Amino acid sequence: MAGVLDSVNQRTQLVGQNRLELLLFRLQGRQRFGINVFKVREVLQCPKLTALPKRNPFIKGVAHIRGQTISVIDLSLATGGRPIDDTSNCFIVIAEYNRSVQGFLVSSVERIININWESIMPPPQGAGRFSYLTAVTEVDKELVEILDVEKILYEISPVSTDVSDNVKAQQPDKSVFLNKKILIADDSSVARNQVKKALMNLGIEMELTKNGSEALKRLREIAAETGNVIDQVPLLISDIEMPEMDGYTLTAEIKNDPKLRDLKVILHTSLSGVFNHAMVEKVGADDFIAKFNPDELAAITQKWLVAE
Repeated sequence: MAGVLDSVNQRTQLVGQNRLELLLFRLQGRQRFGINVFKVREVLQCPKLTALPKRNPFIKGVAHIRGQTISVIDLSLATGGRPIDDTSNCFIVIAEYNRSVQGFLVSSVERIININWESIMPPPQGAGRFSYLTAVTEVDKELVEILDVEKILYEISPVSTDVSDNVKAQQPDKSVFLNKKILIADDSSVARNQVKKALMNLGIEMELTKNGSEALKRLREIAAETGNVIDQVPLLISDIEMPEMDGYTLTAEIKNDPKLRDLKVILHTSLSGVFNHAMVEKVGADDFIAKFNPDELAAITQKWLVAE
């Protein structure tokens, strides 16, 4: 696995093409799982882990890697499965989510595949393991499950959605937002609720959608009713990774549509580690913010609402 991610920086050519690359792995058993390569720093054989007292039960221990101490999460246990007890032949996927670095303990790592977002579907409805999925796809006639890592991390270490008094004090006159709303697009239920809670104090209505395709359909419906979408929706806050249509493609579709192009688009994503700001400009997004900081999100939302 030493060289499996050597070309990760070259993979930015997929941006705007509604494509992504998934690193496939297994936990316990035959089920395959996937994680976006953009979020992965490296994959390595599991080193010796140091157990910590009073740690969260999902944390297998910490690893000391390249001068950094990294918490290692047992992904099988964290998603309701059996714990991975023997780590001697296991791997750690080192990834960056939401401004922090984590290690995910997995039983085996297979390969990287290139796939179209249109082939990635919302997960089945249900409890248990399915509640930890953001999407599913098919590879080699087998189901691949894409985990809702943001939900897993939130359950291990919840983050505050409170906006500071200082940011609240900068709130513009609510009359500016009268009869208008923000559209939110994110496939993670945890992420959608975080955005909603953080922005509630702005006094503007929000509508939530689960992916880029759903968001684009809704925007076109509103544009058909109003003639220009910003008469009702001046701002979209969108994730990048979403089934059916990613945030890059959604942004490009908006900016190429005369009835939608005036809409301000903020890309709000956990792709903070290897994110290339030039790609935000390439698809025409108005701004970018890494997940999740409620003050920064509220401030940037106020900025673009007033600019509208």
